[in-house]
Amino acid sequence: MSDLTCAILMGFVVLSVKHTIGDYFLQTSYQYLNKGKYGHPGGLLHSTLQALLTLPVFLVLPPSSAGLGIAIICGEFVVHYHLDWAKEQLVKRYELTQTDQRFWYLFGLDQLGHMLTYVAIIAILITY
Repeated sequence: MSDLTCAILMGFVVLSVKHTIGDYFLQTSYQYLNKGKYGHPGGLLHSTLQALLTLPVFLVLPPSSAGLGIAIICGEFVVHYHLDWAKEQLVKRYELTQTDQRFWYLFGLDQLGHMLTYVAIIAILITY
C-alpha cells in the first residue's frame, strides 16, 4: 500500500473518530437542544468543537499552507453547523420523534453529510 493511500485512510479514521467524540461524547444537552435555533450559542459551540477537533487530521495530512488549514477549519464549522441546523428544522417542521421512520432518514442523511464533508477535506488536503 502506498504512503498516500495509508495517509488517506488514516485521515478518514482521524476524522471519523473526531466526529464520534464531538457528536456523542462531548455534545451536551445545551448544545443538542439548541442546534435548531439559528445563531444560538449552543449550536455555535457544538460546531466550534467539531471544527477544532478537525485539527489532528493535519498531523496525518498536513495542509500546504496555514491559510488552507484555516479555510478547512472554517469550512468544517460552517458546513457542520448548517447540516445540524437543517436537520433540526426538518425534525421540528414535521414534528418527528425517534419513533418516526422519517426521523431516522434525516439522522442518516445528516451523518452522511458529515462523512462526505470529511471526504472533501481529505480531497482538498491531498490536492492543494
